[in-house]
Amino acid sequence: MADHRGAPGPPGGSAPHGAHGRPRTGAPRRAAVAWAAFKKSPYLPAVVLIFIVAAAAGLFAGSYTYAMANPTPRSVPTAVVGSPDTPPVKAFTQGMEKALNASLRLTGYRTYGQARRAVDEQEQFAILRARGRGVELDVSGASGATVAQLLTQSGAKVGEAIGVDVRIRDIKPLQKGDPRGLALFYISLAAVIIGFVGAIQLSVHARGLQPAERIACTAVYALLGGFCIAAVVDWWLGALRLPFVESWLILALTMFTSGMVFTMFNALMGRWAMIPTWGLMVLLGNPSSGGAVSWPLLPSALGLVGRWLPPGGSVNAQHTAVYFGGHQHAFPFLVLAGWAVLSCTVFWIWRHGHPGGREEEVAPAADA
Repeated sequence: MADHRGAPGPPGGSAPHGAHGRPRTGAPRRAAVAWAAFKKSPYLPAVVLIFIVAAAAGLFAGSYTYAMANPTPRSVPTAVVGSPDTPPVKAFTQGMEKALNASLRLTGYRTYGQARRAVDEQEQFAILRARGRGVELDVSGASGATVAQLLTQSGAKVGEAIGVDVRIRDIKPLQKGDPRGLALFYISLAAVIIGFVGAIQLSVHARGLQPAERIACTAVYALLGGFCIAAVVDWWLGALRLPFVESWLILALTMFTSGMVFTMFNALMGRWAMIPTWGLMVLLGNPSSGGAVSWPLLPSALGLVGRWLPPGGSVNAQHTAVYFGGHQHAFPFLVLAGWAVLSCTVFWIWRHGHPGGREEEVAPAADA
């Protein structure tokens, strides 16, 4: 068969014409062009952020619920004055372990003074000793409000159940403005969050800062921010009586460390630096810090990891400064300083990958 121009057509029918005659590559090509345009548009990071924020919301709620919703003791360090095999002490210990479904990790001390010193060093959470046919249980609310509350409630019930007279007292109570022991957790949380939020704002609004200038600005806002937190809590609200200079410097070191952690990740990962910062400092660090729930009541893994993260170091140092003055430990400061030095070092090595900075002006060459 021939077409209208006399040329032979395809066998068995008329020749394709118009759009039907072009190769079927239009749809894949349009899809490829659309995908390339989408990748260059702001919609791709927006879609990614939508899913990241949704996941972060669930993880945030889950991490705090896992750590704090049902605190359960695993092993409570307890000092025993004299022999733990004294009949009333032994009966009370067995009753407490059954009631708590956990063990009291007993450590013997010859004198009450030695046991009390162990509590001040935060090695023990309670002191147990025989008193006639009964026992005396000294708890330390400042060592851990949740642990002291649990021991107090369970101790009274166990004494009634086994017929042993139990005398309970708090030898290291919390301050009146902080009856649940959460104020120190909140001020440390403020230092952690504002610390990296400040670094984010520097990267947005002071993008042209050079690396050394960025570190210096982080240190300055950390010093001022720590002072403001301590002043508001102590001088204005009167919620806590702080050893002001020590608490101020702990808060400042916390803010600086948190800010430099974000700055480090910003140099390594660019605009996605918020993800590891939030995961390390908020999702993992704050629930495991021991501020809201004492470490003996946290899941064992969280209690162990929390001591090595900046929020845990901050809470630990602040807690000792406020309630156990004269018994401060170097470890929490080493944790904070270690993270600060690590972050500054990594940022400095990879500073050219940081999205900030400014080009150095080059002097024009002299005319020949």
